[in-house]
Amino acid sequence: MSVVTDTPGVTAFEIPTGREEAWRFTPLRRLRGLHEDLTGARELPVTVDAAPGVRVETVPVGDLSPSAAALDRISSLVRSAAASATVVTVPRDLVAGRPTIVRLEGPGTSPAAVGVVHVVAEPFSEAVVVIEHVGSATAGTNVEVQVGEGASLTVMSLQDWADDTVHVGRIHAVVGRDARYRSFVATLGGSVVRLVPTVEYSATGGDAELLGLFYADAGQHLEHRSLVDHTQPHCRSNVLYKGALAGDPALGETGIARTVWVGDVIIRAAAVGTDTYELNRNLVLTDAGRADSVPNLEIETGEIVGAGHASATGRFDDEQLFYLQARGIPADVATRLVVRGFFADVIGRLGVPEWESRLLAAIDAELGMAAEVNEDDD
Repeated sequence: MSVVTDTPGVTAFEIPTGREEAWRFTPLRRLRGLHEDLTGARELPVTVDAAPGVRVETVPVGDLSPSAAALDRISSLVRSAAASATVVTVPRDLVAGRPTIVRLEGPGTSPAAVGVVHVVAEPFSEAVVVIEHVGSATAGTNVEVQVGEGASLTVMSLQDWADDTVHVGRIHAVVGRDARYRSFVATLGGSVVRLVPTVEYSATGGDAELLGLFYADAGQHLEHRSLVDHTQPHCRSNVLYKGALAGDPALGETGIARTVWVGDVIIRAAAVGTDTYELNRNLVLTDAGRADSVPNLEIETGEIVGAGHASATGRFDDEQLFYLQARGIPADVATRLVVRGFFADVIGRLGVPEWESRLLAAIDAELGMAAEVNEDDD
């Protein structure tokens, strides 16, 4: 199975100014020129721990089939600047016994670095692929996913960057006939992170679930813009993202924690029998937090099973805090436990126990509650 759309060249996209709808929330001045030019960019070092039976290749980018992954100028620049791509292939009928881990490690913030990863699940295969981003970097990445007929694929993208990192990435998936695709995005580290997970369908019966969580503290800008394009009949999609913000009011403007979630779902005229829903919830923990949440739904046919969206942003629930304090739990620990619970239902949908535990541990570390949890376990 191959993506059929040609890749637009860099010249097809003007340098964004911030006045465009797609860029109006993004702090362009903090992108270190990623949106302007990637001439001279190096490649992100990649290591892969593949599950038995899973093939891994490094191929010239020019050898790859035409791609739909160039949604904007940065993703097109990445495609042009990268010399090679890491291709992970799950062979037909293979049920992988454990996750395949692809690790991209930042080599430093200057010069910029790029990375291209392709994940291919051949027909009737089943696998989990985890893409880890660590270290310091000024990085642009493209991840392209192809889910063959009857295949089941989970792709988890973990942004656990150092505090000085700027990362702009695209995760584009093409879902085949009766295939199931699950995307899980967890963004915890980095100074500025902007991710664009997108899905299209190549045949009827596809099922896509886009899950995500993000935690922003002082000075961080974390932005996620999903797009699910229903072009085929009788396909399904579900989008659920949750975020928490904890800025530092004492630092003024530099202490603001900022998150952006934009969810777009398009149901084309030919996509009869579509069933879709998207939801974003944000929890603001301090006065120095700003969350923008914009769900969008465009429907071109009335012959659908269902379509809806919801968004909610609120402050920490004082009643929950009171309930826990009344049982002898200190206020700071109570707050952390509630936030942990806020994320737990999203993490529980991943379906990979060892990575669910790792994500909960990472959330605990962000909340500074690892010590309290360990004490309770004792």
